[in-house]
Amino acid sequence: MNQTRTFLMFALLAVAYLLFVAWQKDYAPPPPAATSAAGTASADGSVPGAVPAAATATGATSGTLPTISGGTATASQTPAQLITIRTDVLKLIVDTRGGSLVHAELLAYPAAASTHKQPNPPPTVLLDSEATHYFVVQSGLVSSSDNAPADQPNHLAIFQSAKTSYAMARGQNELKVDLTWQDAAGLKVIKTYRFKRGSYVIGLTQRVDNGGSTPWQGNPYEQLLRVAPPKPASWFSHFTDPESRSFQGAAWYTGEKFEKMSFEDFSKPKDHLDSQIKGGWVAMLRLYFFAAWIPPAGQTDHYVTETINPDSAQPHYLIRTIGPTLSVAPGQTVTSQARLYLGPNVQGTLDAIAPGLDLTIDYGMFKAIAVPMHAVLSFLHGIARNWGVAIILLVLLIKGATWKLTAVQYRSSAKMRKLQPRIAQLKERYGDDKVKMQQATMELYKKEKVNPMGGCLPVLITMPVFYGLYFVLTSSLELRHAPFLWIPDLSAADPYFILPVVYALVMLGTQWLNPVAAGMDPAQARMMKVMPLLFTVMFAFFPAGLCLYYAVNGLVGLGQQWWITHHLERNEAPAAS
Repeated sequence: MNQTRTFLMFALLAVAYLLFVAWQKDYAPPPPAATSAAGTASADGSVPGAVPAAATATGATSGTLPTISGGTATASQTPAQLITIRTDVLKLIVDTRGGSLVHAELLAYPAAASTHKQPNPPPTVLLDSEATHYFVVQSGLVSSSDNAPADQPNHLAIFQSAKTSYAMARGQNELKVDLTWQDAAGLKVIKTYRFKRGSYVIGLTQRVDNGGSTPWQGNPYEQLLRVAPPKPASWFSHFTDPESRSFQGAAWYTGEKFEKMSFEDFSKPKDHLDSQIKGGWVAMLRLYFFAAWIPPAGQTDHYVTETINPDSAQPHYLIRTIGPTLSVAPGQTVTSQARLYLGPNVQGTLDAIAPGLDLTIDYGMFKAIAVPMHAVLSFLHGIARNWGVAIILLVLLIKGATWKLTAVQYRSSAKMRKLQPRIAQLKERYGDDKVKMQQATMELYKKEKVNPMGGCLPVLITMPVFYGLYFVLTSSLELRHAPFLWIPDLSAADPYFILPVVYALVMLGTQWLNPVAAGMDPAQARMMKVMPLLFTVMFAFFPAGLCLYYAVNGLVGLGQQWWITHHLERNEAPAAS
């Protein structure tokens, strides 16, 4: 088994899987509507979503929590007032209705690679209140009293702000933004956002001052609410867009285990989250970036997922944490705290913010290979100062580590190549007698000390390395918009298709060193001949970083195979004479 044929098998399986996933997204019947306590939108535009009766967190009094509305998803629910907040890394818009974050731009991460036509592309938008990309961050307090008034400091309440614009000044290391709500009975809530220079972590404090004459009891909560991203126009655009192929949905950490739920799985009641968790966090993920609410490490919260308006054309998907009950006597003050992360998925930096946060970079079953490979790639980038050069150095490093394994494969292929004429003679002698043909062939292999499977084992051993690298190159934020020679973005396709053509030429060279076996089925032989064209088309839509790896890997492998074949033929020539 030669390398080309083995790689074809794995590549065709991967393509078949991608096509199946794309077909499912485009043509599969819609999932059944989830049985949700969310209900339908109310007359004022809020979207109710009931908290389960068992939602009493540790430290809470017994009883049930009342309904917490799901969001402000309709046009009738207009913003009360929009406040702009700007730090050195974030630009945010806060709606004073609930103090919700309804827009977030990551200033250090452009939405597209810089080009001559667009030298300064706009920043990446993570949060957005537009209907088609709706993604907002909400928080609030809800009373646990059976006689609670309708006016509550939840994410639909109207807060007040002293200013409509806040900006972190040069030399300023921290920015604080206060939002205030107060009812007629004297209950006052101050919601404070704290920002630090260079940080994507936002501190949230909800302070409850009870200036009334009766005790107040309630629960703080934080939630993320968004819609599923727009579907690709066709399976073709799904295949070419890495973000549409990546996981998008909710995720959470239990303190021990990382879990995730795609938007499709929100329709399955058995998969819904409804648990008491200590030391965890909740998040909404997309390729390269995410948002996460992080409760205090020692606090036990109730984690919930819901589908808001599941029967509508555009359901809203929610993941929420509900904190322990706060009891505030008249004249007393109590505060709750949480942290919000809005930013990039940078490997090796997130666990310092919260345990398990690095798991939001999901390499799947190849994590054990992908994580150290990412570390090696980052180390090489520190030396080369260019991600393209780092990929080339990684190829050489892996080739050096697997040199002996691949040498076994190439020697086996070279020996098999020399036996093809004799195998053809055996086929002519035994005709259609497959049993005798197989026996004679195995005797020939034994006599010549050739193991026909000798070329398969090295490929099977190194294949997990290739797949681990695939996830690294397609999921690593560092390669996003990273240039290399003529390529402006290693995370996007090669704009001039040079690398796919190079790889096709490498495959032609490999076929020349591994001619079609005598007696091969004609259809299979034709398939082998058109493989370079098929791979050129397939690689034309792969990230350029991945194509660069395989092109260089193929060139080095072709050189190694040629050297081994030439060396064997040169050594056997004197023996034959």
